[in-house]
Amino acid sequence: MSILLDPFTIRNLEIRNRFVRSATYDGFANENGHVSDAQIKLFSDLADGGAGLIIAGIAYVHYTGQISPHQNSIAGDQFISGFEKVTKAVHERGAKIAIQLFHGGKEAKYLKTKNIHPLAPSIVDNAPYYSGEYREITDSEIWEVINAFGDGAIRAKEAGFDAVQVHGAHAYLLSQFLSPFTNRRQDQWGGSLQNRLRLHYEIYKNIRKKVGEDYPVFIKIGVQDGFIGGLQLDEGKESAKLLAKLGFDSLEISQGLRGKRYEETEYKAHIDSLNKEAYYREWCREIKSQLDVPIMIVGGLRTLSLMEEIVQNKEADCVSLCRPFICEPGLVNDWETNEHKKPKCISCNKCVDAIYKGKPINCILTTPQV
Repeated sequence: MSILLDPFTIRNLEIRNRFVRSATYDGFANENGHVSDAQIKLFSDLADGGAGLIIAGIAYVHYTGQISPHQNSIAGDQFISGFEKVTKAVHERGAKIAIQLFHGGKEAKYLKTKNIHPLAPSIVDNAPYYSGEYREITDSEIWEVINAFGDGAIRAKEAGFDAVQVHGAHAYLLSQFLSPFTNRRQDQWGGSLQNRLRLHYEIYKNIRKKVGEDYPVFIKIGVQDGFIGGLQLDEGKESAKLLAKLGFDSLEISQGLRGKRYEETEYKAHIDSLNKEAYYREWCREIKSQLDVPIMIVGGLRTLSLMEEIVQNKEADCVSLCRPFICEPGLVNDWETNEHKKPKCISCNKCVDAIYKGKPINCILTTPQV
C-alpha cells in the first residue's frame, strides 16, 4: 500500500492519509459571506473522495481583507453556524478539515465598490504586475488585523474546524509584508527580515493565546516571489525556519508575490510531463532538511509515484493538491484502487480564469462552459 495512504499526525491531529486538499477561493459563498449549500456539497464530495485533510479557503478575517463578493467571511460570530454544517459534513465522511484565515491586503480591490481603499504595507510607485489605488496601512490598523486573525481562529475552533491555516503566501497581505519589494516601511514592521516577519509573529501569538496550546495552527508560506527584485529564497528559507521555531505546527511551502500570469505564479499552467511536476520540490527539500515540523508540498503534483518518492525521501510529509481535485474530488479513492491512474486535470487554468471572471470555480472537463 502507498505510504501516502498511511495515517499521519500533525501535532495532535490524526488524518487518515497524507493527501491534503490545498485551499483555494471557490466563489460559492453567498453575497453576505455565509456558507452555501454548494460549498457543503463541495467539501462533502472531497471527504467522500478520500482526501485526508481538506483546507477550506479563503475566509477573510477583517472587512478590509475581502477580495470578492462571493468569498467566505469569518469576521463575525454570525458565520459560525454555517461553518458548523461544513465541518459536520466532512467529519461524518471520515476526513479532517481546516480553514484558511486570510487578508487580501492591496489585492482587496473589491473594496473599491464600497468606496474603501485596499491596504498595503507601503506605496510602491509604478509597480509591475499591479494596477490600482490603495493606501498604506497604519500601525493601529495592523494591530486591528492581528486581533482579527485571532478572533477568526476562535470562531473556527467553535465551528468545529480541526485546525486553522494562516495564508502567508501568494499576492496577499502577509506576503506583501514579507517581501522587500512591497514593504518599504521605516518602522517596526519594515526593513530587516525580523521586522518584515513581525506581522506573522504577532498573528501567531494572538491566535495561540486565544485557541490554546493544543489546537493545530498551520501556515502557508511564500518563500520566494515570482519575479526578480522581490523576496529571494535565502530569506524565504530563513523565514520558514523562524516560523517553525515560533510554533507553527505545519508549513505548506509555496510562492510569495506573483509575477506574470501564469508562469510566474503559484498556478503554473500546462503541467504535461513529469519534469514539470512538483515545481516547489527543491524548496521543500531544502526547508525540510533543516526542520522537524511537518511540511506540505504543493505545486503541480500529478503522478502518484513521484509524490511517493518525495515523501519516502523525506522531502515533505504531506502532498497538497488543488486543481486535480476540482476536476476529480474522488481522486484519492481512485488511487487507492489504481496507483497508475493519471488525473484528468490538464493544467489549462480555465478554473483559475473562472475565478478572475468572478465565477465560481469549475473545471471545463466536468462543467459546461458558457
